Amino acid sequence: MTNKKMTKAQMFAQIKANYPLTDEEVAFIDHELDLLARKNAGEKRQTPTQIANEGIKDAILDGMEDNRLYTITEIIKEIPECADMTNQRVSALVRQLKDEGKVERIEEKRKAYFRKVA
Repeated sequence: MTNKKMTKAQMFAQIKANYPLTDEEVAFIDHELDLLARKNAGEKRQTPTQIANEGIKDAILDGMEDNRLYTITEIIKEIPECADMTNQRVSALVRQLKDEGKVERIEEKRKAYFRKVA
């Protein structure tokens, strides 16, 4: 037996299928299902911070040379857009680039290096 909770949409669909309803109640349920579908399908807007981070990630990629290994500290020192950022924030942005397949992570002697994917 699974302990999965029913979603709101599943609950409305079950009520509509299993109970005798008036036309007004059916219209209400259809309207609620439509609102749920639009809410879940809508494009999510990026926050101003996410938009700024995209620009910083582009600057990181532009500042990296091909076939050269970088540490996070080197990225902070060599790329002006990252100069006033913390090590953790730059690391998070580089990890996002790695997840997007634009940067690869190489570990040598327990130290992480990053290289631009050509």
